[in-house]
This record gives sequence, C-alpha cells and structure tokens, in this order.
Amino acid sequence: MNSRHLVDREIAPLLDMFPPTDLEGAPIADLRAKSAQAYAILPPPAITPEEIIVPSIHGGPDIAVFLYRPAGTRPGGGAILHIHGGGMVMGSAKQIQSSPATLAVAAGVPVASVEYRLAPEYPFPAPQEDCHSALAWLAGQADALGFDADRIVVAGESAGGGLAAALAIMARDLGGPKLAGQLLTYPMLDHRTGSDTCPYGNPNTGEFIWTRASNRFGWRALRGDYTVDDARRSWFSPSLADDLSGLPPAYIATGSLDLFFDENLDYARRLTAAGVPVELHSYAGAIHAFNAVPGAAVAERCNAGLMAAAAAMTAPAGE
Repeated sequence: MNSRHLVDREIAPLLDMFPPTDLEGAPIADLRAKSAQAYAILPPPAITPEEIIVPSIHGGPDIAVFLYRPAGTRPGGGAILHIHGGGMVMGSAKQIQSSPATLAVAAGVPVASVEYRLAPEYPFPAPQEDCHSALAWLAGQADALGFDADRIVVAGESAGGGLAAALAIMARDLGGPKLAGQLLTYPMLDHRTGSDTCPYGNPNTGEFIWTRASNRFGWRALRGDYTVDDARRSWFSPSLADDLSGLPPAYIATGSLDLFFDENLDYARRLTAAGVPVELHSYAGAIHAFNAVPGAAVAERCNAGLMAAAAAMTAPAGE
C-alpha cells in the first residue's frame, strides 16, 4: 500500500514529523514520553484551565478535570465535556489543552476536559467510567457555572471521539446525564478495524500516523480480559451497538485517508437509519490528525466546521 500521492500537499509534512511507530516494540512509558513531546509543539491554550478533582460515581478513584471558562459565556448556553485522544493508551488532558480551550472560546461555554485512566494498566470499563463520572459532575455544576444542563455536548478526537460516542450510548443506557450533541473528530469506534475480522477493505486508509498495527495494539490494551459478549459491548466499541436510537445529534469529521474513515461513514449511516440527526464531513487527502497542521487549508476548513458545530449544539434553546 502506498497512498502518499493521495495526501493533501499542505499536510504532507505531518508524515515526516510523525512516522508510524511500532507500538508493540517499545515500553508503554517510552511511547507516552514520545507522545508528550509531540503534544508539546501544540500552541498554548487560549484559556488557562482550573484543575478540579471530582469523585467517581462507579467506585473508582477520583478523577482530574481541567475546566476552561471563557470570559464571554453565552447566557442560556450549554457546556462541553472534552475527551482527549491517544489511541486509548497515550495522551493526557493536562498535555492536550489547546483543543478544549479553543472549543470554549469558539462556543462561549464552559469546557471540562477529563483525565481518564489509560490502558493497558486500566482497561475497559475504567476509561468509560471515568468519562461518565466527569459528565455527571459537569451536569451537576450547571447552576454554579451558569449553563443549561440540557445543552451539554460530548466531544473528542480519535480515541477521545470514540469514548465520546461510547459515553453518549452509556448515558442513554444509564438514564443520563442528558446530552444535546456529540462532536466526533475522526472517532475510534470499531475494535475490528485492521484485524482479521475487519469488515472494511479500503486499501488507501491507515498508512500514516495511526496504522492497522497501532489500532490492534490500542484496542487489545483497552480490551484487557473483557470478552465483548455482554450488553456493555457498545460502551467498549460503539460500532457494535445493536441499537443507536435515542442518541443525541452527531457531527462527525473524518479524513478520506484516515484508518477510521470507513467505520466513521458506517457509523454515520447507522445513526441516520436509527433516526439520529447526523452531519458528516469527509476531507479529501486528509490523514489522521490532519487538522493539527497550522495554516493548511483542509485543516482550517475542518476546524472551522467543528467550532461552528460546537457553538450550534450548545446554543441557548430557541436560537
């Protein structure tokens, strides 16, 4: 497979900056240290967050949440729970501050970014339970932070997008908190992608940044000893959901060369069939993490769409 000629020329430098990494061949601590160096090149956040420790509602340890409060909060607007990416095994809400800060400024609402536990040390359902606990905490802060508890949106990129989708299903199944939308950026949804049971056969996806081998590693770490044979399987891998009805409206952004392209399109199709409003954007020549390339036209179009969607989903009722 060689899809380099299909990559948008403005984001091509990303290929050399972040060559595919053999996740199997390095200690997890080394992988996390390397990813932290990559996150260090991100621009500083537009808002300095406040770190807050919140309790688990699932019997786990307390969870750190980074709260971003914009200077100009919209009266009657909602709030956003942001979930960072990193393949389920890397990344940190403390390290990845630019994205949630930008969301807060663009939407004019509070944004809470959750420091969920990572696999393989903490496999399913630990990350999902941490995110659900953070969502419950955020919903309980509506009066204190001055937002409408009926206008909460879950958002995330890559693994964070997959966890956001899982959290929407989890919140529905557990009776809350209520969500107004899900903002999913190239979400990691299907544990079968890149495996022997992969239902997709696209020869032009997944060559760069996050590969099939990377995906197998990330999902195996998250799975642990979970047998994926009970009613929680859609919390683990949202693409396994038998029923997608009753979920909040979704905005999905993906790249035509991203490993997750096919599962993202399939999920959008199934959400629509279940009666869930979906806005889907696929960007030609875009690889995984493409919207992090400053100045690239395709990245700017994607980010502008995401920010507009965040503002619309959290807008005061009636707007």
